[in-house]
Amino acid sequence: MLEGVIVKGIGGFYYIDTKRGVFETRARGIFRKEGIRPTVGDHVKISVLDEENKKGSLDEILPRRTELIRPKVSNVDQAVIVFAAKSPDMNLDLLDRFLLLAEEQELDIVIVLNKIDKDNNQDYEEAATLYRQAGYLVICTSAELGSGVEDLKAALENRISVFAGPSGVGKSSLINAAFPGLELNTGELSKKIQRGRHTTRHAELIRITENSYIVDSPGFTSLFLNHIPSEKLQYYFKEFEPFVHGCYYNGCMHINEPDCAVKAQIGKAIHPMRYQRYVNIVQELKKEEERKK
Repeated sequence: MLEGVIVKGIGGFYYIDTKRGVFETRARGIFRKEGIRPTVGDHVKISVLDEENKKGSLDEILPRRTELIRPKVSNVDQAVIVFAAKSPDMNLDLLDRFLLLAEEQELDIVIVLNKIDKDNNQDYEEAATLYRQAGYLVICTSAELGSGVEDLKAALENRISVFAGPSGVGKSSLINAAFPGLELNTGELSKKIQRGRHTTRHAELIRITENSYIVDSPGFTSLFLNHIPSEKLQYYFKEFEPFVHGCYYNGCMHINEPDCAVKAQIGKAIHPMRYQRYVNIVQELKKEEERKK
């Protein structure tokens, strides 16, 4: 059997990148019977049915290290979360929700602030400073001018990276600027509704160097976190990590309790805006938990 990775799945066909080229396969019926669906990024074993025409049968899915729900992709090393400095304006609440989902999956994270050439007042620098102080790698880019592109390429080397972010922030344009030969589909931002057209139709794993892949995925405008228990949320705010076990009370939620090590860091190691986002989302999750009861 031949091992490879699923780089694309369309209409029941799965395309497997192997050392002998890309094979078009169909999954064995047993997967459907067991409720298992092959996913882009899965490491698999295939039987070769036709070497010349690169046809095969997808026989086995190897254990997944990670699994993202939206976009649906497995075995990703890092999330590259792209937001625009301007056009559309940056929504930090939405950015934090992307960060929480990536943290929950234990992915490395790169924040990219694109379209910095559109921000005449350079307001993006304040956001860049906020997230760098929280412990994130932040790269400021302009796909149009080529600014920051080399830094982005270095961050992608030897990794499987999923690109995520709202529509219209220039994910495909940025990837094209870094790797011109890919020629990913791009769309113009709708000035009228300030929302991008969904130019990427499906998740696809794309080889960019010998040991590096990227996933360009459809953009989103909202993210739900209801599957995360409210008491677990504190562990997904990166800058909370050094302090969450220093509170006087076990099970401290860092909101109403006294002698809280996290609250003591507000305005110091923890930015007030990020802390308030934590409080808001905890309350949102608690409300949903009460509703489900």
